[in-house]
Amino acid sequence: MTTRVAAIQLQASADKDENVARASALVERAAKAGAQLVVLPEKWTGVGGPEQLRGFAEPLRDGPAYAAMEGWARELGVAVVGGSITELRADGTLANASIAFDAGGREAGVYRKIHMFDVKAGGKVYRESAAEQAGTEIVTADLAGWRTGLTICYDLRFPELFRVLVDDGARLLTVPACFTVATGRDHWEVLLRARAIENQCYVIAAGQWGEPGGMPSYGRSLVVDPWGLVLAQAPDEDGIALAELDAERQDGIRERLPALAHRRPDVYTRAAQSSID
Repeated sequence: MTTRVAAIQLQASADKDENVARASALVERAAKAGAQLVVLPEKWTGVGGPEQLRGFAEPLRDGPAYAAMEGWARELGVAVVGGSITELRADGTLANASIAFDAGGREAGVYRKIHMFDVKAGGKVYRESAAEQAGTEIVTADLAGWRTGLTICYDLRFPELFRVLVDDGARLLTVPACFTVATGRDHWEVLLRARAIENQCYVIAAGQWGEPGGMPSYGRSLVVDPWGLVLAQAPDEDGIALAELDAERQDGIRERLPALAHRRPDVYTRAAQSSID
């Protein structure tokens, strides 16, 4: 009834091939440690401005990062949530895409980041929308026996997305990220634990650390249980955070504190409609 999972943490360099090789070593290490599901960070193939991202980009099913993730899943027998990579779409635009593979190497889902990180943080202006197009689809995938909700980084601040994923049956939520140090110090763990508690789900959050692409990144990759307890956390270096997901524990939490069953969508809908009227 348990599943071992791993959050992969790394600091992407300016060399995409090097990043793929380093990620490969970490995924293999996680698999040797018994992980059945691994989650990589956001933009693990490379981070940067619009020009740099275009250099890292690849078509969805025709590039070295996609081939590597498919190969890890197939050859190591692990499910892979490929963090996210910069996707070059057929119309020439870019997207921040998280691709999931089952343990047979079959593509299980593709999620494109919905919420663009256009903010001021730590004295720096970030405009993700200047380089990438926002996605429009909410995605779950069946991985290692768990219905898994796919999100990316800034999505963490939008609880309505996570609730829709849970309404679609998700029991596990993944949050690959490149969270800034400025926001991560105060918000990273708090928000992850909140999403786990309010949805009574496991959460795997794999982050970049250091200064990938010159952007100070918080790291501290986590696995959180449905009670909000941190089961594993990565130190400030390349590495993995390993933990066990226990479906019986999750069922027990949901039975003893049936908050999801106590929701009142009929009231929420009426209130929302009244505010519109």
